[in-house]
Amino acid sequence: MTENEFQMEPHKICLDQFLKLNSISETGGHAKLMIQNGEVSVNGEMETRRRRKLITGDIVEVDGRQFPVGEFLSFGE
Repeated sequence: MTENEFQMEPHKICLDQFLKLNSISETGGHAKLMIQNGEVSVNGEMETRRRRKLITGDIVEVDGRQFPVGEFLSFGE
């Protein structure tokens, strides 16, 4: 890698924040409970870690509805 090159890290967001920001949960506390109760899956697998980092391309599923992690992650970190 040359001096002017750098490796970009994908944008990330925590699962609980994703649920709240996309109005999938009513509050952050509700998001935490949904995750702890096994109501949320990521890429087809149940996820119980509320701080699970999501990246563009991940699929969050709640109540049979799928929510792709996508463009909105391009806002600043």
